[in-house]
Amino acid sequence: MSLLHDIAAIRKNYSRQELTEESVLQDPLDQFKVWLNEAIAAEVLEPTALVLSTVSADNRPSARVVLLKEVSPEGFVFYTNYDSRKGLELAQQPFASLTFFWAELERQVRVEGRVTKVPARVSDDYFHSRPRGSQIGAWASPQSREIQSREELEVADRHYNEAFSNQSVVPRPAHWGGYVLQPELIEFWQGRPNRLHDRIVFEQHGGTWKRKRLAP
Repeated sequence: MSLLHDIAAIRKNYSRQELTEESVLQDPLDQFKVWLNEAIAAEVLEPTALVLSTVSADNRPSARVVLLKEVSPEGFVFYTNYDSRKGLELAQQPFASLTFFWAELERQVRVEGRVTKVPARVSDDYFHSRPRGSQIGAWASPQSREIQSREELEVADRHYNEAFSNQSVVPRPAHWGGYVLQPELIEFWQGRPNRLHDRIVFEQHGGTWKRKRLAP
């Protein structure tokens, strides 16, 4: 089956804004927060969505979309099943990259750094802020494992709903919690006309952020 359109001919000339050394903030985490707030204000679809890229023990990359849940002085926080593919890969190789793309604003942010688990109490607090159905889902889903059918998943969901029916608080499963990526590199990309995009990157050197411009 052929594609309905010639995808090689699809073009968009970016021209909404610019990114200059004078306009970018000195702290890249502060700059990220500005852009994230602007994405939220612009009602970008899923502004906190990011592509999390990890590497397996045999150096094969994998990527998937997760949601950012906090930007702290330590870095970028997200939550998942520790026994999932990404969790196992992070246990073997604790480095990852994040990619945010806000098409409506013609912006992209790339982040690279070391990943560690957040403290258990932080995972507990966030877990208990989730809807009860999502809490049950964390127990019911053996994330990234093969299952025989949708029914198997629904049976597990019913089982844990019944198991916790008399408890006002669902305990956080030990296999589920948060990670924080501590950034060592943050790159801001702003689309510009004729593919001459603005790219400004910050890199950590001795605890200090160094900034430079990259060619598009």
